[in-house]
Amino acid sequence: MKRFSSSKMLSFLTTDRTPHPENIHISSLPPSIPTDQEPTHGEDMAQGEAVETTQTQRGAPSVFPEGQNGGTDVSSTYFHHKVPIPDDDSQMWFSFRKLWAFTGPGFLMSIAYLDPGNIESDLQSGAKAGFKLLWVLLGATVIGLLLQRLAARLGVVTGMHLAEVCNRQYPTVPRIILWLMVELAIIGSDMQEVIGCAIAFNLLSSGRIPLWGGVLITIIDTFVFLFLDKYGLRKLEAFFGVLITIMAITFGYEYVTVRPDQGELLQGMFMPYCEGCGPVQLEQAVGIVGAVIMPHNIYLHSALVKSRQIDRSSKKELKEANKYFFIESTIALFLSFLINVFVVAVFAEAVYGRTNIEVHDICNATGILHLDLFPMNNETLQVDIYKGGVVLGCIFGPAALYIWAVGILAAGQSSTMTGTYSGQFVMEGFLNLRWSRFSRVLLTRSIAITPTLLVAIFQDVTHLTGMNDFLNVLQSMQLPFALIPILTFTSLSSLMSEFANGLFWKIGGGVVILLVCCINMYFVVIYVTSLNSVWLYVLAAFLCIAYLGFVGYLTWLCLIALGVSCLDVTCRARDDTTVLIEQQPEFDS
Repeated sequence: MKRFSSSKMLSFLTTDRTPHPENIHISSLPPSIPTDQEPTHGEDMAQGEAVETTQTQRGAPSVFPEGQNGGTDVSSTYFHHKVPIPDDDSQMWFSFRKLWAFTGPGFLMSIAYLDPGNIESDLQSGAKAGFKLLWVLLGATVIGLLLQRLAARLGVVTGMHLAEVCNRQYPTVPRIILWLMVELAIIGSDMQEVIGCAIAFNLLSSGRIPLWGGVLITIIDTFVFLFLDKYGLRKLEAFFGVLITIMAITFGYEYVTVRPDQGELLQGMFMPYCEGCGPVQLEQAVGIVGAVIMPHNIYLHSALVKSRQIDRSSKKELKEANKYFFIESTIALFLSFLINVFVVAVFAEAVYGRTNIEVHDICNATGILHLDLFPMNNETLQVDIYKGGVVLGCIFGPAALYIWAVGILAAGQSSTMTGTYSGQFVMEGFLNLRWSRFSRVLLTRSIAITPTLLVAIFQDVTHLTGMNDFLNVLQSMQLPFALIPILTFTSLSSLMSEFANGLFWKIGGGVVILLVCCINMYFVVIYVTSLNSVWLYVLAAFLCIAYLGFVGYLTWLCLIALGVSCLDVTCRARDDTTVLIEQQPEFDS
């Protein structure tokens, strides 16, 4: 294999509309992008396991930079082997055997839609607005599916995940800033998951396990579960399937126990209207979108699809893989949507409109502890993951409380594991660093757990759950750093060939991403203005200028990739639409 030299140069990334890759000359493409003329991914069997190898022709460079041994260093990823796709010509359009072979990445991706942050957003939606915001949850899930489709297509067609493509196409400084922003999103998500697990342990033990003890337990069990992939990729995916099943059963039990009004549920889901809603409900609607669409999940999904054996020199296999991955993602997100609906409906029926004194009297009559959570006043009840479980226990019995805690524990533990994989892919892609799984978990766990542990030790559960608002804002701010790159690179015909986004997806994707980013920025503004601190306003203003400047830079490159050639001021002399982006280093034999 050829190796990189240390020299750098600048090149132009073409965005021409040539439909057939065989008509594209290899020199007109970025050096790191494979074409159908050169099969870049073969299957090499080593010690009984299939691993990815890179083939080059005529001195064409490898898709892997220095330090990445053509994909053969499988210890860096969660898959130690690739799942073979069976040949099934008996079905012309659809095969259940092939769908089963492709099933797995979508369900791992869907766990991010079921993390404790999403669960808390669901229960607050039901408690504050009843069934009226279910249509927002449905719309956010559909938008999430479309964005995940782009992420999966990028990984399938190029054989690289989003972080690797960013590493090859963006200059050094923007690439490092992108990595830092995505890492912040992962750490924020990690903290939410640790908080959820700690609260679950506290509820299951009736308070005997303190919150700081639950945080420490989460550290240990995460290390244990992450080494399950040593037993095989399909077993690992099956384990995640078990965790999703546990969530479906536990939250489904709460749904059956509470028996919400089905007519109001359907009306709230399919009637995009919120009668009598005010600023509280509007803020909650914005929070739903921010909680559902996670920035690091885009990076994760584009990497997970690389676990299947796909001949990328075959257009038929690429189309087939894109089709089955989309079907699998649709099924997975439909199941996650149902679980989210269970949570919203339970709290819409059981909590919406109740006052603190009303719940206090119910808990006092049933003998449930934690009466101090509900002050003796007529203010509207405010709930979170912890108080929500206590309320269910007061109204529907202790079984409802413990089953709720089991569901939260499954949600927190599963999303903790997928968050760790996301961090590993992001670090490897952006920095070309090959860390062991233990080192990666140790680093991210330390960063995420340290502030969480301090709050758990020196504050109460109210402050611990209150951190979720700040963490949701933090992740909302990072969303453009996943959505803009994924639209940019899936729209480049020089990168995606005939699988590049068409006019519909370019316009539709751009509008959706603009809408989602505006909604999340509104959420950030609401949070900052609620702090009532002049110094924080000044600091936020300076940070906002730098933030919007970098987002504007990424948007400029994205618009050029979408075909707005008049913005490409660097290359007016060329006939084709180009954008100035740092090229990969030259190759030496």
